[in-house]
Amino acid sequence: MRKLLPIVLATVLAAACASIGSPDGGAYDETPPRVVSASPANMATGARSKRITISFDEYIKIENASEKVVVSPQQREMPSVRASGKHVHITLYDTLRPNTTYTVDFADAIVDNNEGNPMGNFTYAFSTGESIDTMEVSGYVLDASNLEPVKGILVGLYAVEPDSVLSDSVLRQRPFDRVSRTNGSGRFVIKGVARGTRYAAYALLDADGDQVYSQPSEMMAWDTTTFASTAKPDIRLDTVWRDSTHYDSIVPVGYTHFRPDDIVLRAFKAGGAERHLLKQQRDVPETFTVYFTAPADSMPRIEGLSFEGDGGFTTVASAGMDTITYWITDTTLAYADTLSMVYHFLETDSTQQLTWSTDTFHLVPRKTRARILRELAEQTEQWEKEQRRKQKREGTMLTEENPYLSTYLTISSKPAGSIDPNQWPLLTFSEPTALPDSSAIHFAVKRDTLWVDTVFALVPTEGNPLQATLYADWQLGHTYQLTIDSAAMTSVMGHHNKAFRQEYKVRREEEYGALFVQVQTADTAIVVELLNASDKPVRSERADADGRADFFYLKPGDYYLRLYIDANGDGVWTTGDYDRQLQPEQVFYFPKAITVKANWEVEQQWAPRTIATHRQKPEKITKQKPDKARKKRNRNAEREQQRRRSR
Repeated sequence: MRKLLPIVLATVLAAACASIGSPDGGAYDETPPRVVSASPANMATGARSKRITISFDEYIKIENASEKVVVSPQQREMPSVRASGKHVHITLYDTLRPNTTYTVDFADAIVDNNEGNPMGNFTYAFSTGESIDTMEVSGYVLDASNLEPVKGILVGLYAVEPDSVLSDSVLRQRPFDRVSRTNGSGRFVIKGVARGTRYAAYALLDADGDQVYSQPSEMMAWDTTTFASTAKPDIRLDTVWRDSTHYDSIVPVGYTHFRPDDIVLRAFKAGGAERHLLKQQRDVPETFTVYFTAPADSMPRIEGLSFEGDGGFTTVASAGMDTITYWITDTTLAYADTLSMVYHFLETDSTQQLTWSTDTFHLVPRKTRARILRELAEQTEQWEKEQRRKQKREGTMLTEENPYLSTYLTISSKPAGSIDPNQWPLLTFSEPTALPDSSAIHFAVKRDTLWVDTVFALVPTEGNPLQATLYADWQLGHTYQLTIDSAAMTSVMGHHNKAFRQEYKVRREEEYGALFVQVQTADTAIVVELLNASDKPVRSERADADGRADFFYLKPGDYYLRLYIDANGDGVWTTGDYDRQLQPEQVFYFPKAITVKANWEVEQQWAPRTIATHRQKPEKITKQKPDKARKKRNRNAEREQQRRRSR
C-alpha cells in the first residue's frame, strides 16, 4: 500500500488538472457560470431582507466590482458586494424603501474562476412591494465640448409626479430614484423602471461622494424633457460563431425592445472651478512666480515686509491670472537672501464665492546670487581653456566673444522660415521689454536680388511685455526679412539685445488646397472649426448668414470638422450652468475625415442634425475607446483545428 499511495495521488492530481482544461489535459471549460438559486429569489416581490445570496453552478469571481456593479435605487451607504466560492453575497445598509424595485446590475463582471468565461450582462432584481418594475431606458453621455464618450459617470432618473415639475435644484437635494453607470462607449442602461411613470434623466460624476451636485468641478448633465418607458417585441440578427475567426450563420433572435433607447446627455463642468493658492516658486533671484488653481478677474496685491510698498515689480500674467510672474527690477531686493511680503489674493470660500484672502511669503531663491556667480566663473574658466587649446591647435588668435561675460536680451520668432499667408509670427523676448523706436526696426521684401522696404506692424501683446506680433501684407511665393538693430531694446533688467535678423518665406499658392463648407441647418451664429488628427482646432471660421464657411491656404492632409452654435455670440464655446438652467452650447461633428490636396478645392455639404449625436464623432479622433467585448473563447474548436492542421 505504501508503494501504491504515491501512484494513486498522482493519478488523482492529473485528473483534477485535466478537468480544468489544459493544452493536453482534456477539454477546456467553456461554459459560463449559471445562476442556480437566489435568496430572495430573482424577481421576487414582497422582499424584506437586506442580505442577498446568489448561488452559481461553479466557482466564480467578480472583476472590477467598484466600476461595474451598480445598485439601484442609489444607496447613501455603499453596499457590500463580494464573491465567495460559488456564491455572491450582497448586503444593503440603507433602509429598504416600501413598494420599490431594487436592481443589482453586474454588467459583465461575473466570470468563472478557472477560465474566466463571462456570464454576460446579468442583473438581479427584487421588489419590496407586490409588483416588480421591469421596464428599461438607455442612451449615452457625451462630453458637451467635444462629444467624447464619458465613461464611469452615474446616470440617474427622477420620477416626475403627475401634474407637477421637478425642482430646478433637485440634483443638489437628493440621490437618484433609479441609477446606472456608463461604459467605455458612454452608454448606459437603467433597469427597474416603472411602467407609465414619467422620468427626467440626469448624470453626475460625483467627486466628493455625497451623491448630489455640490461643486462646479463635478461633471454633470440634465435633460428637461420627461419621458415614460415603452416596450414592444422586436428582432435582431445574431452571429453564430464556429470559432474565434469563422462564423456558421446569422440568425434572427426575438427580444423586447425598450424605449427610449436614444437619450443623449451632454455633460459639462460649470467652469467655476475653485480658486486656491497652489504654490509660489522663486528659482532665481530676479523673478518669482505664483500659481493658482483657477482664474480670477483681479490681480493680487503685494504689501512688502522686507521692502517698502509693493516693490515696483514688473508682472507678466496669464490670461486668467492663474499664473503670475514677477520680475524684481531692483537689484538690492533681488540679491537679498529673503524676500518677505504679505500677499492679498482672491480665493473661493465655503459659499463658492471669490473673496479676498491673505498669505505671507518668505521667498528664498533656489539658486542664490553667489551660486550663479560661482557657476559663471567655472564656465568662463572652462571656456578660456578650450579657446587656448583651439589657439594652440589651429595657430589662430582668440576672436570669439566670451559668452559668459555679458547677458543679452534674446529674441525668438514662431513660426520662422516658411510660413502661410494667413500666419502672423509671434516674437518672444527673454525678459520684459518695450519695443524700440520704429527707426531701429526694418522690414523688407526680396525683389530679385534686392531687399525693398515694405509696410509692416509690430504690435506688443496687451498685458504681456514678453511678446509682440508681426503683421504684414504677405504675398504668395515671396521672401521677407525682419531686422532689429543691436542694442535697440533694453529689458526691465537692463539687458540689451544683439542684432536680430529673421527671414520668412511665404509658400506658393499651388502648395495649398481649399475647403468650402456649406452647413445645412436653420441655426445662426455657427462657428466651424477645422481639426487635426489630435482633435485640436487648427483654424476657425464664423459661418455667414447662409451657413457657409471658407478655409483657404490649407496644407495637404486629412482634416476633421466640428461646429458649435455660438448662442451668446462671444466667439468661444460656452459651458453650461445648472444653477441658471443654461445648457452648454451645442456641438456637432462631421462623421468622417476630409482629404485636402495641393492645388485643389473641396466643396462639402453638411447637415449636422441628420446624424445621431453619439454617432457623429469619427472613431479615429475619439480618445475614449469602447470597452473590449468580453466573449467566450471557443478554445476547444481552436485546438481541434490546430490538431487537424498538424496531421
